[in-house]
Amino acid sequence: MRLDEIGEFGLIARIARAAARLPRSRGVVLGIGDDAAVLRARSGEDLVTTTDALVEDVHFRWRSESPRSVGRRALVANLSDLAAMGARPLGFTLALAAPASLPVRIVDGLVAGLLREALAWGCPLVGGNLSAARETSLTLSVLGAVARGRALTRSGTRPGDRILVTGTLGAAALERARAERRRGRVRRVPEPRLAAGRALARMPGVGGCIDISDGLDADLARLLAGLPLRAELAAERLPLPRGFAAGCAGLGLDPQRLARRGGEDYELLFTLRPGAPSASRLARRLGVRVSEIGRVVRSALRRGASSPGGWRHF
Repeated sequence: MRLDEIGEFGLIARIARAAARLPRSRGVVLGIGDDAAVLRARSGEDLVTTTDALVEDVHFRWRSESPRSVGRRALVANLSDLAAMGARPLGFTLALAAPASLPVRIVDGLVAGLLREALAWGCPLVGGNLSAARETSLTLSVLGAVARGRALTRSGTRPGDRILVTGTLGAAALERARAERRRGRVRRVPEPRLAAGRALARMPGVGGCIDISDGLDADLARLLAGLPLRAELAAERLPLPRGFAAGCAGLGLDPQRLARRGGEDYELLFTLRPGAPSASRLARRLGVRVSEIGRVVRSALRRGASSPGGWRHF
C-alpha cells in the first residue's frame, strides 16, 4: 500500500492513532486535531524551541538505514538541542514530506521510531503537517522549558575555562563509514543528554554549552565564535569508544580526524570555570562519563579565518 492509496487524511488519522497510544503529558493542553497545539510550561519557566530536519540522501539513505532508525534519530537530534540548553521536553511537531509512491509501511516505521523516543524522553507528538515531495524529509520542531533565566547558552565562555565533553566521540561516524563502504546498516542511535543538561543548568561555574552534531572541531568553533579566544586541546584526552582505533584502521581512516570531524555524536561540549568540580566528580553528578579535553586561552580575533572541519550543508 502506498501513500497515494490512503490519502492525506487517511495518513493523518493513522499517525494520530499511533500517537494516541502514548501516555498523555501534563504539559499538553491541546494536542493533535486542531489548527495548532497548546502546551503549558510551569510557573517560573522560560520556553525553549528548536527545529531540525532529516532529508533523504542528505542525512540518511534507505539502503543503509531502517525507517524506524531514521525516525529515532530525527527526534534525538532535536532533543539534543534541548539538552544543550538545559531544558526539559514539552512536545514536538512533525512536518513530513514524501513521494506519493512511498510505501505506507515506511511511514509507519518512521512514526514508530519517533514515538519510541517520544515515550522514552517524555516528549509527545502534538501536531504537524504533511506534504508531497520528490524525496522524504522529516522536519521537527520541539518545545521545551527551563527554569527562568537558567538556560545554558554558547556565549558564556571565558579565558581560562576548562573544556569538557560527555560520553565518547566518533562512534556514529565510524558506523556510517562502515555502512557506506561495506553496504551495511546504520543501527546506532545516540542518547540525548537531557538529564546531564538539566544538571549543568543548575550548577554554578558553567561557561558555554553546545551539543556536538557536526563534529567536535566545528561545534567547538561555534562555541568560541566571535570571541578573542581559542581552544588548546589535548588529543590524547579525547574520549574514544572501545575498539575505535582498530575499527578505523580496518577502513583506512584516521581515528583522531574521524572523532573530531565525524559528527552526530550528540554529546554535550561545555566549558567550566577553573574552580568548578573535576571531571570525575562531575561524571557522578551528571550520571554520564565526562572528560576534560583542554582549556580556553586568549587569542587575537581573526576575521575571515578558515572554517574548521566537520559537517557543512553549503
